[in-house]
Amino acid sequence: MSSLPSLQNSHSISYLSQREAAEIDETLMGPFRFSVDHLMGLAGLSIATSIAEVYKPSEFNRVLAICGPGNTGGDGLVAAQYLHHFGYKPFVCYPERTPEPLYTGLVTQLETLSVPLVSVEDLPLDLSKDYDILVDAMFGFSFDGTARPPFDDLIQRLVRLHSYDQTVQKHPVIVSIDIPSGWHVEEGDTGGEGIKPDMLVSLIAPKLCAKKFSGPHHFLSGRFVPPVIADKYKLQLPPYPGTSTCVRIGKPAQIDISTLRANYISPELLEEQVESDPIDQFWKWFRVAVAAGLKLPNAMALSTASKDGKISSRMVSMKTVDKNGFVWYTNYESRKANDLSENPRAALLFYWGGLNWQVRVEGYVIKLSEEESEEYFHSRDRGCQIGSLVSKQSSVIPGRHVLHQQYKELEDKFSDGRLIPKPKHWGGYRLRPEIFEFWQAQTFRLHDRLQYSPQEVNGKRVWIINRLAA
Repeated sequence: MSSLPSLQNSHSISYLSQREAAEIDETLMGPFRFSVDHLMGLAGLSIATSIAEVYKPSEFNRVLAICGPGNTGGDGLVAAQYLHHFGYKPFVCYPERTPEPLYTGLVTQLETLSVPLVSVEDLPLDLSKDYDILVDAMFGFSFDGTARPPFDDLIQRLVRLHSYDQTVQKHPVIVSIDIPSGWHVEEGDTGGEGIKPDMLVSLIAPKLCAKKFSGPHHFLSGRFVPPVIADKYKLQLPPYPGTSTCVRIGKPAQIDISTLRANYISPELLEEQVESDPIDQFWKWFRVAVAAGLKLPNAMALSTASKDGKISSRMVSMKTVDKNGFVWYTNYESRKANDLSENPRAALLFYWGGLNWQVRVEGYVIKLSEEESEEYFHSRDRGCQIGSLVSKQSSVIPGRHVLHQQYKELEDKFSDGRLIPKPKHWGGYRLRPEIFEFWQAQTFRLHDRLQYSPQEVNGKRVWIINRLAA
């Protein structure tokens, strides 16, 4: 799925009146030969994609799409299908089923996916407990007047969600398609008592009421709009990224960093289940991280300190781990190398978030022999070997062009395939562990922390395992 570009300034985007929106629809389905089912397919996909960009199925899995009898309801039916394929668990409430073949076909398609169709009577009066996302697909821009039963009651159920005490229970998010149901198409929520969606997905171009939308997420879909129509209505529309069918517009989402947290679910990490030797335990976890397909499981944060106590951290690649410790390679003239020459102690951190694991290692650092560094250097890709010759790591340079120019010169110099000499300023380090900690996330922040520290027992060095408070 394509990542979205930077937010578009809502003041530079065109807004459509109800008349203009109706004229564009008539033109698309008239002279331009767009069919209703084609437009519904495009809208439904972009709605589902917009939802997936913000609300991940791992956290917002249960979706209820409330669909009206018109085209907007059809958009919701299609979106429910795509949400099923995206990994959500959708439910559909479709009180007034349109008997036309297009709509009956959409219902049949949902039934073949085993998407439950829920009657209004079977819906709970309080929608805050059973669903994570509520898709408001009841009425579109052609609706005018007062909502009739049962939609008037359904709208009120969505309205009531914002009156609950959110400190006790978080309400599900509301996603409105094109027009929040019950809003005036041009004037918005005139009485201030209507639905307050968390996300609005505008179709083709935002309608005038979208100027009154105050939720955190406003998306636009309508990448199919022909240039002729855009020119005729002087539409100012944002560019769509890559192959995406939607684009975020409007104000940036407000981020409350204090609320960013995860609900961890992990098995217990018990002392009797881990290996007696921390290197063996590291390999046990490392093999799982590799098998799980985690990206760069050998990436580790290396923290060093200068003789005056200034600490710095960076990511490096572990190249070897055995009973003698952890090995990585770098430039001996870099900041980390200068730190290690003054203070040969360091800390490593491996973080495997997909597994709720991290491993901390602290110890004493030594340089590898020239022979070991030489052997590894020549096992690398020739491009990386040339890069090691070029980069005087951590030094100030006038621009990136300097590196590229020097690289090209050396690439030409060694184009005959002859051996590239290892630079004297490049080689490996080994951290000899003196302490390990294996951390596993748990609910309520009661994390498992098992620390290995060495002790002399009967003249032998053994590892003692202690549990630390989270």
